[in-house]
This record gives sequence, C-alpha cells and structure tokens, in this order.
Amino acid sequence: MSAVDVPEQESWFHRNQQRIAPWLFLAPGLLFFMVYVIIPVFQSFNLSLYEWDGLGAAEYVGFRNYEDLYWEWVDRDAFYTSLKNNLIWLIMYLLAIPAGLFIALFLNQTVWGIRLYKSLFFFPFVISQVVVGLVFTWFYDPTFGLLNEFLGLFGFGPLNVLGDERFVTYGIIFAGLWPQTAYCMILYLTGLNAVDPEQIEAGRLDGAKGWRMLWHIILPQLRPATFIAFVVTIIGALRSFDLISIMTQGGPFGSSRVLAYYMFEVALSEYGFRMGYGAAIAVILFLIMLCFIAYFLWSMYREERGH
Repeated sequence: MSAVDVPEQESWFHRNQQRIAPWLFLAPGLLFFMVYVIIPVFQSFNLSLYEWDGLGAAEYVGFRNYEDLYWEWVDRDAFYTSLKNNLIWLIMYLLAIPAGLFIALFLNQTVWGIRLYKSLFFFPFVISQVVVGLVFTWFYDPTFGLLNEFLGLFGFGPLNVLGDERFVTYGIIFAGLWPQTAYCMILYLTGLNAVDPEQIEAGRLDGAKGWRMLWHIILPQLRPATFIAFVVTIIGALRSFDLISIMTQGGPFGSSRVLAYYMFEVALSEYGFRMGYGAAIAVILFLIMLCFIAYFLWSMYREERGH
C-alpha cells in the first residue's frame, strides 16, 4: 500500500465532537450558575458562622447564630412568627396548582371568545409583583377599597385586612395567588398541548369521561407540568418578600413577617446589620426548600423507575 492510501488519523476532538458539543453549549450557563448560585450558597453557609456588621472585621462565633434562632423560636419571637407565616404561605400557595389546572382545562376548550379569556387570565403573569401589591393594597383599603364596598352591599362593616393581625397574612397570600395561578395555568396549557389524543379517544371508547378521564388519562400525562408547578410554587411561597415589603413592610407589629423579610430586617435594614444572623436565616430557608424539592425529585424518580 502506498503512502497516499494510508487514512489520515482523526484528532481526538473530531472523534468526540458529538459528546463535546452539548457541553460547550452548556458551559456559559453552568459557569453563571456556579458563580451566581452555587458559590453564594456556600458563602452564605460560611458567613452564618460569623458575627459581622458588613463593614468591620468578621468574628468567628461558630453556631451561635443558629442557637440564637433556636431560642427565638422557643420564646415565640420574630423568628417563630416568620417561620409560622412561611408554613401558612406554603400550604395556601399550593392552591394555585389545582386552580391553574382547572383554568387551563377551561381555556383548552373551543368556545366563543376564548382568546379574550386567555388574555385576561394571562395578564397577572406579565405584570410586576410591585403592581400586584399596590393594586391589592387599594383593593383592601378600609375607606375606599372595592372589598369593603362589596361587603357593604351585604350590611357588613369595613374590614381593615392589612391592619388586622388575624387577616393580614391571608390577605397578602391571596394577592400572591393571583399571578401564581396564572403561572401554573400557563404550565398546564403547555402540557395539555402535548397530551396524546389517541389515549383520550381510547378512554372515550372505554366509557371514561369527566373526572375519570381527568384522573386516569389526562393527569398522568401532565405529571411533568405538575412537578414544575409544585417546585416553582414552593420556591415562590418560601421566598416571598416583595408583596410583604410593598403591602405591609412586615406589619402590623411584625405579624406578617416571613423568613425572607425577617432576614432583610436583621441584615440590611436599620434594625441590625447582623450579616451572620441574616445568613443563618437564609441557610434555614434554603434547607427547607431543599427538603421539599428533594422529596418531589425522589418521588418522580421512583415513579419513573416503576414504569
């Protein structure tokens, strides 16, 4: 065989091009995720072990910030109130998932004016949380708010939702449910477009309709959308901050605080500049999120293995 007939040796890059290409596309995103998410998480863990006012030298105190949080919880102080309100947010915020599902099922029908309905239900998702907070602050206003105008039609007196410790947390959650339901609706509308029509037709031939069709045929195919809705809703409930800041600033008397807002108060507001203590609250909040998300990931993994 002549030298001309000898095949040219391919480089390592050419032989592994298909394996390398996805990682090259992912590299910028992974780099940003590492710099702006992963590294700050570990920095928060590290900062929570120090006493620091943000300007001077940091003093290592070990787990003293976590001990202070524990004793605050035992004494039912601000941390206890914040944690309790976060649990209320978490439970009630999950109502956005079934609400978004049923709105998506309605909007998936072919009826007159469906484009107008979709625009109206989609509108809360595209407006700012600040705007949502201001709108509901006016809605709840005891002097001219639409809520009290409506209650007046039935003979009920004015109700100061944002000024009453019993109702303020639920009033803010209701305001947050408005855009969150719209977000879940969008997820389910996207999922409904991927539902297999042959399975639906087969279910109809077997006599499935109504709730049976929804439970046994449609919902199993919407499992990925449901998983994303759960994760996003849980994260949104646990990191709630902007609506509280706009509508009540943690009041009245700190009764509407959540962990994210309490972290801001002790670390960055005029109440403290206790950076290590605020970082300890952030770590607790992160671990709570991690537990819920890990549980849903494990549940999805078991279901996939079962199939």
